[in-house]
Amino acid sequence: MRGTIQVDNREQDILAEMRVLANQAFSRAAGAPLVEGNHVRLLKDASENYPAWLNAIGSAKHHIHIENYIIREDDTGHLFADALIAKAKEGVRVRLIYDWMGGFGKTSQRFWDRLCLGGVEVRCYNPPRLDSPLGWLSRDHRKMLAIDGKIGFITGLCIGQMWEGIPEKGIEPWRDTGVEVRGIAVADVEQAFAQVWALMGDPIPEHEIVKREALCRAGDMSMRVVASMPTTAGMFRLDQLIVALARKRLWLTDAYYAGTSAYVQALRAASKDGVDVRLLVPNGTDIPILRLLARAGYRPLLEAGVRIFEWNGTMLHAKTAIADEGWARVGSTNLNVASWFGNCELDAVVEDESFVQEMEEMYLQDLTNATEIVLDAKLKVCAPGEPHLTHKAMKRGGGSVGRAAAGTIRVSNVIGAAFTDRRVLEPFEARLMTVVGTCLLVLASLFAYFPRGLAYPVLIIFVWFGVALLYRSYKLHLKGKQTKASDTSRKL
Repeated sequence: MRGTIQVDNREQDILAEMRVLANQAFSRAAGAPLVEGNHVRLLKDASENYPAWLNAIGSAKHHIHIENYIIREDDTGHLFADALIAKAKEGVRVRLIYDWMGGFGKTSQRFWDRLCLGGVEVRCYNPPRLDSPLGWLSRDHRKMLAIDGKIGFITGLCIGQMWEGIPEKGIEPWRDTGVEVRGIAVADVEQAFAQVWALMGDPIPEHEIVKREALCRAGDMSMRVVASMPTTAGMFRLDQLIVALARKRLWLTDAYYAGTSAYVQALRAASKDGVDVRLLVPNGTDIPILRLLARAGYRPLLEAGVRIFEWNGTMLHAKTAIADEGWARVGSTNLNVASWFGNCELDAVVEDESFVQEMEEMYLQDLTNATEIVLDAKLKVCAPGEPHLTHKAMKRGGGSVGRAAAGTIRVSNVIGAAFTDRRVLEPFEARLMTVVGTCLLVLASLFAYFPRGLAYPVLIIFVWFGVALLYRSYKLHLKGKQTKASDTSRKL
């Protein structure tokens, strides 16, 4: 009996040590510590998210921080604008960040001017600049809201009518997921906002930034707030680590999946090792060619046993993950290069069994409205019994930029595979290669017949890049001189 007790104690010690090491690995990979003392509420679709956001805005006493990739100039956008202006007029400090590309063609300057005149402090992330030709590649893709250091929201939802749907036109709401956070981790949500705010102007005064030690516990849930910045790849490292450590299940939902080769191989390895790996992606799209591209990367996953499902509704915009019994993620990061490496993103990673169980139930419910993709007898990707979608597509949907980015990545994957022969290509990918090959030949013909006409745009681009680099170099040189002069004056 004594020997059995010693063995049990040793196993418990080993498990405790493994948890400490896993926590350390997660913290280092994501750049986000595990924060205890929180309550996290799961919110499904706009029907649960928007009322919670508006109620929180209405209760604000000190400040409101809102950061969202898209705030559309429609009925929903005006509803939130009115709520923010009303609080600003009450003396509440309202700060808002929107992304230039996210608002391009969807929201006029008149909308932002109205907010500014109403007392809202508005900043635009990364508008086009002559001295940064490729700056537009980095976007602020976050969707968050924080109120008074008491409540925070991390979500996949933007602000627009497509998330609510238009019943009179037969347009269903977009499917999306968010969380409401109360407790110590709200400080991390606020600090994530402050980090981006400081990129575009004067930072938030230090005494106004909420600190963890100033907040009270609101529950027993532990979580991380992963605030990714361009090139940091914190969420990518964490996603890779989770795939490697998953033992039983890994259930993913993603709006614009275009996994890198490294991530695809990680999913394949997990599935072959007996992990129940599932991927739920949208079927509907406002860019028809992207449906073909979406299925270009399915075969390697299906061959390894990964189960892939396509959502049958208007649009699946959620970005979530569930691993085993005690880990789940909800936020803005898609499983593609743009989100992992190029954007500002924000995700809530919750380590709590009750929350994960709720996420599992939601996932299984979503699968009842999805079609499983399989390989047929000829090893072709197909969707047996795929329903005829009768819903109307939302024109110029808010995620078209994301779908275009994911589509570009898939095109590059297919063309790269064709040139390097690194994976087996599917017959239906021949159509894509034919289109790209034809376009390249047409472009070559145009260069052959009109060399001067096509050389001028290339010349302009080279001049632009050269001037931009010299200008940035000049600014850095001046900054160095000013720093030297400042250091000298301090010494004197």
